[in-house]
Order: sequence, then C-alpha cells, then structure tokens
Amino acid sequence: MKTIVITGASDGIGAEMARQLAQTHGAGVALVLAARNEALLTQVALQCAAHGAQTLVVKTDVSQQADCRQLVASAVQDFGRIDALINNAGMSAHALFEEVKAQDLGWYEDLMRVNLWGSVWCTHAALPYLKQSRGSIVAVSSLAGLIGVPGRTAYSATKFAMTGFFEALRAELKGAGVSVTTAYPGVVATQIRHRGFNAAGQAAGASGLKEDDAMSVEECARLILQGMERREREVVMSAKGRLGRWLKLIAPGRVEAMALAALKDEVKPQ
Repeated sequence: MKTIVITGASDGIGAEMARQLAQTHGAGVALVLAARNEALLTQVALQCAAHGAQTLVVKTDVSQQADCRQLVASAVQDFGRIDALINNAGMSAHALFEEVKAQDLGWYEDLMRVNLWGSVWCTHAALPYLKQSRGSIVAVSSLAGLIGVPGRTAYSATKFAMTGFFEALRAELKGAGVSVTTAYPGVVATQIRHRGFNAAGQAAGASGLKEDDAMSVEECARLILQGMERREREVVMSAKGRLGRWLKLIAPGRVEAMALAALKDEVKPQ
C-alpha cells in the first residue's frame, strides 16, 4: 500500500487529487491529508474513504516548521512509510508593487513562508522516508513561477523560488531514485485568487486575472497526478504556457505583452 501526503488538501486542487487517488487506487492507498481547516479535511477524507482508501487527517499550517515536521511524523507513525509527498499548499496575491505601503510589506514574507518554506520544510522532513521508498516529490508551482506576471510580484517571487529549489533538488536526488515533478498550472477554476492577499495584505475577494478559459480543477489534478505517476520532471499545463516559456527566450517583450493581456482592465498598471 502506498502512502501519499498531500498538503493544501482541504479544497481545490489538493482535495481533487486526493479524491482521484482514492478512486484510482482504492484500498491500495493511504492518504495523509493536511491543511489548516480540519472540518473540510474531514469531509475530503470521508469522500476518499468511500472508495476504500485509508485516510489520516492532520491539521497543519505549513508556514510553521514544527507543523510540517509533525505532519510527516504522523504519517510515518500511522502508516510506516511515505511514497509520495505532494506540496500543494499555497496562497495567492495580486497587487501592483507601487501600491503596497511600506508598513504592509510583511505579507510578502508571509506568502513566502507558505509557498516556499512550507514546501521546503515538508520536503526536508519527508526526505529520509522518500529515499527509503524511492518515492516521488511533487511541487505545485504556477506559470507565474516561469513567467513574471504583472500585479503578482510577490506570488511570482515565491513560485520562482520554488522552481529553483526543486530544480536543484531534482539533480541532488537523481542517484537516490527519488523523482521530483514540478507542476505549473495556469488559471484554474478555484477560489485561491479570491482568498489571496491584496495590496494591504487582506483577502482580495476577487481575481485580477481573466478567467474565461480557466482550466477545471479536475483536469488540473489529473495532469499533476499523471506527471507524478510517470515521474516526469515538469508538467506545464497549457499550450499558452508552453509557448510563453519558449517565447521568453527569443522574444521576451512579446511575453510581457501576453502577461499584461491576461489582467483585467481595471487592475492593469497605468
């Protein structure tokens, strides 16, 4: 039986990955579900258990290193092993840098603690067990971790940091038989952008991006899990994302124009 730890599993992409793993593997998988909202985690766990999966709910704030270490300890205590760690927990933010007041810049650090350090701390704690199982690490980044998106300086910074960390780690772990897959979703139909920080470090309540062509949560989760199963290096979700990545090398100005075009008119810089 495989043991898979998923952070940010209470809703959105994380919850959907848990459900899909349960549907696919049934009694052959143990899912360790982590997030801050224990009530929502329990609902997801019940949905997974209905397909025969074993589950463990661990209330976790990944911005706290002690919580990350306790998550891994709980997984090993209950199931004896870890075969995959999916670093999915994350927060969004949308604010033009010049609109952020000096006294509010602290939320840039808060965002980094969740998006980068939460992944680093969970990965460090789980690494000995992943080496034993020759398992898999998944980092859910964003296209904003490949291409700087205007209005998302803080978010892009955290996701670029994830990209660099896991790229280096992949090379370090090549000889240990541990795969590292970095996923780069674009706009996905979740509430993450509505809950993310605005310039004052408060919940934005709305998205600053055009979402007419948002990818479904189900498709995003499927592609990430497919990448994990195939032990792929990267999963770049959309054709536009793949084009933008390579176009950046030869026509960076064109990519900046594409990034600006993705913003709603009311939030574009003047």
